[in-house]
Amino acid sequence: MDEVQQTDPQGPRTRRAGGGREAKRAARSARAGQSVPYITRKIPYYEVLDEEGLAQIEHNADTILEEIGIDFRDDVEALEIWRAAGADVTGERVRMPRGMCRALVQASAPREFTQHARNPARSVVIGGKNTVFAPAYGSPFVRDLDKGRRYATIEDFRNFVKLTYMAQSLHHSGGTICEPVDLPVNKRHFDMVYAHMKYSDKPFMGSVTHPVCAMDTVEMAKLLFGSDYIDPLTGKPKTVVINLINANSPMTFDETMLGAAKVYARANQACIITPFILAGAMSPVTVAGTAAQTLAEALAGMAFVQLVNPGAPVVLGSFASSISMQSGAPTFGTPEPALVLYVMAALARRLGVPFRSGGGLCGSKISDAQAASEAANTLLPTCLGGVNFVLHTAGWLEGGLSMGYEKFIMDVDQAGMMHTLLAGVDMSENGQAMDAIREVGPGKHFLGCAHTQANFESAFYRSPITDNNSYEQWETEGSRDLTARANSMWKKQLAEYEAPALDAAVDEAILDYVNRRKTSFADSNI
Repeated sequence: MDEVQQTDPQGPRTRRAGGGREAKRAARSARAGQSVPYITRKIPYYEVLDEEGLAQIEHNADTILEEIGIDFRDDVEALEIWRAAGADVTGERVRMPRGMCRALVQASAPREFTQHARNPARSVVIGGKNTVFAPAYGSPFVRDLDKGRRYATIEDFRNFVKLTYMAQSLHHSGGTICEPVDLPVNKRHFDMVYAHMKYSDKPFMGSVTHPVCAMDTVEMAKLLFGSDYIDPLTGKPKTVVINLINANSPMTFDETMLGAAKVYARANQACIITPFILAGAMSPVTVAGTAAQTLAEALAGMAFVQLVNPGAPVVLGSFASSISMQSGAPTFGTPEPALVLYVMAALARRLGVPFRSGGGLCGSKISDAQAASEAANTLLPTCLGGVNFVLHTAGWLEGGLSMGYEKFIMDVDQAGMMHTLLAGVDMSENGQAMDAIREVGPGKHFLGCAHTQANFESAFYRSPITDNNSYEQWETEGSRDLTARANSMWKKQLAEYEAPALDAAVDEAILDYVNRRKTSFADSNI
């Protein structure tokens, strides 16, 4: 019997085919291999607050901005920008008149925008009813079933870029998927950005660890896109990079984040302004208090971007988790952060900007039942609430300290299910299936009817890693649990990986830039 490749939302897998079924299996593969560059939801948003509650949180956020203020540390230019705009600047503390930040954002920030990929078919629209899934971000460690927990390397980074490229339920290559600690701190951004450009043709995130790193990202993107970098209709750069600008909660932006934000804003690249909050330590312990502080910090950051370059794309970000009041450790998959997510999603829609949050978050150290439960309890609110850009969709372990190979495969499977959920109920003639009901009638089964035969390949989501066979077959096949099956899958996918085509001249130009820049400064410069 031959083996044929069937590509599904989680990537390639192998199924057995033989005899007269080969044509049907080939047709199934062709249908399953179709992917979408992003999801456009067809189900309602889940809301947890009414108009009065949302208005109260908006009022409280404006009170924070007006009475308490936000610190913009170690950035004289940022303070001058605020002063010129009419804010009250005392030292590093900036107090904004009530409604000022909201007015600045609503006057010029786009409600949605396109982040262009080098493969135009992979470009994503961020905002509106769209959902974009990206992998996890920022872990210094990686973990797999064979080698356990260890420091991440550039090989691991490239592996995850490749796995993300092959995962059809992920739409975006992400950013610092893991931190390659085997490379110098001040130069590793070159290798990370290049890996996204070389090993994937999906959109990607830029470096934010220093304004110089942000500028290098912009320059490399110019080389990657060439003549397509400038929009001929506007004369401005296309948005080809999106970037994570974190507030240092509570109520502080530092020089590194502000410097990167200015570089990207001036180049018309998108900034995700995200307060990073562990409630109880970096915000109040209550949902409403955390939401008000999150909105205030995000409003200040987004308004600053608009002052730097009106019209530059911004995304309202929210990363809010709880902590154990006994140990102080962050906790994930609990109800309170889900409530914050629902509230912040509604506030972003009222403001008229895209929203970032969510993912497959967990505190578990390994890819176990805790990891699966907590990740599902984060990803489902993410999709029901209406998150537009989902960072940390796949791979997150140990509160973000580790990127897990098996966890990545498990999470990609969950993301594939969310595609089906967000597509809603098919109310077409085929979806109503009245012909099938008429054909079968009372007391018979639907397995052999024409409608079932026409739809059986794509009727239900089929996970490539869960086992629904008999106990005897499962035992015969090695009695493997889900983690073991995920381990086999990521290895198989890397073995089958083929890089997307990249023009040789473009590749050479990018590498030349990288090599010249790497040799232009000593390891201690930044």
